[in-house]
Amino acid sequence: MTTSFRTLDDASLCGQRVLLRLDLNVPMENGRVADTTRIDRALPTLGELIRKGAKTIILSHFGRPKGGPDAENSLKGLAGALSANLGIGVHFASDCIGPRAEEAVAKLNDGDVLLLENTRFHKGEENNDPAFIAELARLGDIYVNDAFSAAHRAHASTEGLAHKLPAYAGRSMQAELEALGKALENPQRPVAAIVGGAKVSTKLDLLANLSKKVDYLIIGGGMANTFLAAQGKSVGKSLYEKDALETARNVVAAAKAANCAIVLPVDGVAAKEFKAHAASRVVLVDAIADDEMILDAGPKSVAEVTALLGKLKTLVWNGPFGAFEMQPFDAATNAVARAAAALTTAGKLVTVAGGGDTVSALNQAGVGAQFTYISTAGGAFLEWLEGKPLPGVEALRIKA
Repeated sequence: MTTSFRTLDDASLCGQRVLLRLDLNVPMENGRVADTTRIDRALPTLGELIRKGAKTIILSHFGRPKGGPDAENSLKGLAGALSANLGIGVHFASDCIGPRAEEAVAKLNDGDVLLLENTRFHKGEENNDPAFIAELARLGDIYVNDAFSAAHRAHASTEGLAHKLPAYAGRSMQAELEALGKALENPQRPVAAIVGGAKVSTKLDLLANLSKKVDYLIIGGGMANTFLAAQGKSVGKSLYEKDALETARNVVAAAKAANCAIVLPVDGVAAKEFKAHAASRVVLVDAIADDEMILDAGPKSVAEVTALLGKLKTLVWNGPFGAFEMQPFDAATNAVARAAAALTTAGKLVTVAGGGDTVSALNQAGVGAQFTYISTAGGAFLEWLEGKPLPGVEALRIKA
């Protein structure tokens, strides 16, 4: 898939002013970065630019500022975190365009790094305004996008600049595109997708697209209850969508037409109240009592899914099997995650996972690092699963 995109391998970097789009929209607590994952993912690209003598100028958004600059949404505090991770001083400019940005860029030596202020302090960023794009482009010679997590937005610094300057994918962007290509665009087969979450209605596009691309669609979480109810099974007090039963039946019919097998739970862990360590029992899905709710897939369901994993070559995962935040309703997610990780480690399975709850669940199971690739991109990952073109990615494609 890398042949579709220019990467840093194709760029002459020494002495070049490189406008590097990162996603530094990281959680902060008391002025400190609470989760450095996005910074960590940017380090390979930053390190390479420094080693090769580029003048690196970082662009990023932060938060959702309203009406211009404000201290709460300033990127100034991130300069120190970047410096600590890179082992060199990172300069900061208090604007991303105009005289202050231009003066800071003019002072850069080869190998220096400059962080510009929040691009969203200007309305032109989210409007993808040509005049704002031109102002940004004046600061650089080439453009590198290493922010897949913002690639679903057609903003000035994520899409517009790629049409104004020679554009390349950074190493994190490259890794994401290669992983996603292996997972669905050119997968080794058989390929399956695990889709969990609460509602069918929020993942309709995703289910429709996946059913055309995978051999097995394994459905868990609250949405599995909707599919079970659509089959006429009583799900008691379980979370499900009464007005989405016909939708669920349509998904099943579309999957069948595409020769995609739908895999639903055959048993569940049921309880009468939604809380950690609530009294629970394992019960077949057609024997749920009226005052019970299914909070996790049961051991027979886990056995079926883990047996299926052994036949697969590729697995895409988005969404847990149950209320994984609470014991004992994390058991199915943990068991399947560990089985998938073991097969990945043995070189038998390519595993790509993404989505906030999924990443948390896999890390909770202690296997996140063992998957082939974990996407932290959130909305961009979901839109990719839905088969939607991502503006920030499309702008990087090599035109024939």
